[in-house]
Amino acid sequence: MTHVNVELPETVYSVLHCGPDELSSELRLAAAVQWYDQGRISQEAAAEIAGLDRTDFLLALARMGKDSFQVDFDDLDRELTRG
Repeated sequence: MTHVNVELPETVYSVLHCGPDELSSELRLAAAVQWYDQGRISQEAAAEIAGLDRTDFLLALARMGKDSFQVDFDDLDRELTRG
């Protein structure tokens, strides 16, 4: 597994009310959700980055009020035109 070092102020733990392990998990999930939301990665890749299985990733998206499925409306229009 690849490791990335991120420097954050010490106050981050008190502001977010969490410890280092929980912060690490939250950062992984936040990055995965952001990249998935941007359409840069698949659900499967996002779940792996977040350290979750796909079902738990989908549940996390729902808790965060994010869409579970990415829809490209141009692609959808082309599909509907085809019949």
